[in-house]
Amino acid sequence: MKKVIFLDRDGVINQEMGTYVFSMDKFHLNEGLEKVLIDWKNMGYSFAIVTNQGGISKQIYTHKDVALINTYLTSWFKQLNLNLLTISYCPHHDAIESCICRKPNSLMLEKMIARFNVSVKDSFLIGDSQRDVDAANKVGLRAFLVKANSNLNDLKIPNG
Repeated sequence: MKKVIFLDRDGVINQEMGTYVFSMDKFHLNEGLEKVLIDWKNMGYSFAIVTNQGGISKQIYTHKDVALINTYLTSWFKQLNLNLLTISYCPHHDAIESCICRKPNSLMLEKMIARFNVSVKDSFLIGDSQRDVDAANKVGLRAFLVKANSNLNDLKIPNG
């Protein structure tokens, strides 16, 4: 079974700008991200990105906009020889419609855990909002709540 670190996107991987981040000119990786991911890879972790992208439902941006950023992230992880299993996103927003994939619901996590044979007891999620923590708790994952845009090198995670 795989040990996986599930990462929220905006605020954890890239700078949370206070508005929707959906174009590459506003997409900036957080300080220290490269180093910490390499350290965690060396501890035996793979990675998965799980993100709400409700701006699609609000018609602020499109699936294509998200796909461009996902392509960039996939390439970036590959260049660093980091095992990115998948990027999953929910395009829905509670103001428009409800769904069971949008965090704090857990369907995105449930699907990834099943698909990639994830060891829930050896894995965890890092998020910058309570809804990330709630989604993780629903599937039995430990969760770390971090301040948006923080340097993840300051986070002390279990080794093993």
